[in-house]
Amino acid sequence: MEIEFEQWENMDLRVAEILDVEDHPNADKLYILKILIGEEERTIVAGIRKYYSKEELIGRKIIVFANLKPVVLRGVKSEGMLLAASDENKENVVLLTVEKDIESGAKIG
Repeated sequence: MEIEFEQWENMDLRVAEILDVEDHPNADKLYILKILIGEEERTIVAGIRKYYSKEELIGRKIIVFANLKPVVLRGVKSEGMLLAASDENKENVVLLTVEKDIESGAKIG
């Protein structure tokens, strides 16, 4: 499916820093991440528990879809979505990140 350039412009992709990671109490595959986007702290829920330890995630800078409408996932409000790539069978999942250090909140585009 193709989208118009104007639709792309409406997507707000940002660099976010992972501040803290907790196991989701109601889902074995989910983490609850506290992230910083510029000056704003948010919570996102992500299904990456199988692929990353908490220690691997804390302090990492990732790419997030910042203006996605919040949703409640298994009882926890998620205020965005991290971006990741996976192979066809989802045996290998990798987070999209930045090549060099850049401030949290930097706009992608």
